[in-house]
Amino acid sequence: MPAGGVRRGALGAPEPGGRGDDHLRHRAGDSTTFVNRAFRPTLSFVHTGLAAPGPVRLAAPPEGPRAAGKRATEGSTHVRVACVQMNSRSDKAENVATAVRLVRRAAAAGARLVVLPETWAFKGGRSESIAAAEPLDGPSNGVLAALAAELGVYVLAGSIYEARPGQGLPSNASVLFDPRGAALAVYRKVHLFDAVAGERVYRESDDLTAGADLVTATVDDIAVGLTICYDLRFPELYRALAVRGARVLLVPSAFTEATGRDHWEVLLRARAVENGCFVVAAGQWGEYADGRPSHGRSMIVDPWGVVLAVAPDGVGLCEADLDLGAVGRVREQLPVLAHRRPDLYRAWD
Repeated sequence: MPAGGVRRGALGAPEPGGRGDDHLRHRAGDSTTFVNRAFRPTLSFVHTGLAAPGPVRLAAPPEGPRAAGKRATEGSTHVRVACVQMNSRSDKAENVATAVRLVRRAAAAGARLVVLPETWAFKGGRSESIAAAEPLDGPSNGVLAALAAELGVYVLAGSIYEARPGQGLPSNASVLFDPRGAALAVYRKVHLFDAVAGERVYRESDDLTAGADLVTATVDDIAVGLTICYDLRFPELYRALAVRGARVLLVPSAFTEATGRDHWEVLLRARAVENGCFVVAAGQWGEYADGRPSHGRSMIVDPWGVVLAVAPDGVGLCEADLDLGAVGRVREQLPVLAHRRPDLYRAWD
């Protein structure tokens, strides 16, 4: 370990495990997070045409100054991102109010992209959650769309249960809003959580319909890939997003405490390293229906697997500045995408 007690990765950024001069103890939202100082940025997104829903669009707001989030200059490869960590429960109004407060704080701190967790607007028991389902242009997402337009930032509305009248069970759907409140892309969770975590059995497929689309969106010439929670355990999905061009992978989640304490950070860092991508993962924290605990520890990871920021237990934010040039540097040093052998993989499948 070098003098000063701070381990450094190949990108020159301090690695977790120390609290040296390159780490800033930063008060953000309702909780404190440790942020890596070595990265500094800004961001901006455009519509990709990938699965974007027609109805989820607000009228353009009046022209005028926007509150926060510096627009990236031409040729810039930097972006500041923030993860909102929530403890959503069955009071939808309270959840929405909490989200609004934290998105405002993230924007005021300079975030251009703000990522909310899975099921951010409502988290309850099975029957309650189904009853609380909304269309993608419903009141909860409508609040975030309007807020994105007011603040001039991009907001990933982690996910809600999407009501689909006449089309069977709801889906678990994430919407990315641009600074005018328009929906750039919609991703419906592909892998449903049918598993045992601790002593609890989860059967998402009993209540939800799985999605079937690979979804990316473009952010100032920066491709981002959309995923949700349990998807994290399927490296094929993340590899497909990276091959499509994604340099930032978004992972709104509600990981269980039973699995998260051992797997969450390992999986996030693995997805970052194996694809040479940044990973931005906003999580639910704390207990909700019937005392079920979510793991929290929202996290931002760089392409070398270094954790840039992590939220401690509690409701709040973590944020980091991403140098997108790091993606190219890592992929040049470790050209795993170029070395793939898909011809063999197909034969082995």
